[in-house]
Amino acid sequence: MLEILHLYKTFNPGTINEKKAIVDLSLHLAPGDFVTVIGGNGAGKSTLLNAVAGVWPVDSGRILLDGKDVTALPEHKRAAYIGRVFQDPIMGTAPNMQIEENLALALRRGEHRGLRWGVTKKEREEYRERLKILGLGLEDRLTVKVGLLSGGQRQALTLLMASLKKPKLLLLDEHTAALDPVTAAKVLELSDRIIAESNLTALMITHNMTDAITHGNRLIMMDEGHIILDISGEDKRKLTKRDLMERFAAVAGYALENDQTLLTKD
Repeated sequence: MLEILHLYKTFNPGTINEKKAIVDLSLHLAPGDFVTVIGGNGAGKSTLLNAVAGVWPVDSGRILLDGKDVTALPEHKRAAYIGRVFQDPIMGTAPNMQIEENLALALRRGEHRGLRWGVTKKEREEYRERLKILGLGLEDRLTVKVGLLSGGQRQALTLLMASLKKPKLLLLDEHTAALDPVTAAKVLELSDRIIAESNLTALMITHNMTDAITHGNRLIMMDEGHIILDISGEDKRKLTKRDLMERFAAVAGYALENDQTLLTKD
C-alpha cells in the first residue's frame, strides 16, 4: 500500500545548520499493516510522515501509494488518499464549525464541492451511527461547535474524520502525546478498533515505547534518518522494552540507560 524507495531529505543544505533528516530510507507497507514508528528527537520520524503527506518536497527518491507515484503531488492532492491525525487536538478540525459540519467536510475530502445543502438528513443519521462508536455521547451533540469539545473528544473526532472515507493510508502523528494518560489510552483503543474494523493501512509515530510495542503488527525504530530496526510478527508480540533497548544498543553501537534516554536523544 505504501512504497518508499531510497528517500533523502536535507534541511538547510550547504549551511552551518545543515541537517540530514532522511538518508536513503526505503520502506514497504503491505495493505492492512499497522506500523508504529519510534526513535529519539531528530531521528527523522516526523520528517518521514511529512514527506509521505507531501508537506514538503524530498531531495530524491520515490513515494508510491497503492501503486501510484505521488512523489511530485502537492499535499492538498494527496489528501484524497491520506488521512492524518496530528499531535495537537486543535489541528485537523474547524473549531468554529459544528461537529456535523466537520464530518461533512471530511466526507467530501477530495471531491468537487458545489452549491447544495451542507449536511443531508441521510448523512446526519450516518454521522450519529459513526459517532456512537466513539462512546463519548457526541452523537447527541451534532450541532455543538468542535472548539467547545475537550482535547480527548476532539482527537477522537479527528480520528473518525480521518478514517471516514477509508483512506489508502492513515497517518497518526503522536496523536496522543498532548492527552492525559487515561484519555490517551482511550484514543489508542479507538485507533486500534477503527484501523482493524476498516482494515486500514496505518503509520503511527509515538514517543511511548510501551505503546509502540503494544499496538500494531509491526514496529520500526529510526535513528539519524535511518530505519535501524524493523520488527514484526511473533518477534514483535514477544518484544519487551528491555529487548528493544538491547537491540538498539546492538545496532546503534551504544547502550541506553533507560527508555527515556532514547526518547529524548537529540
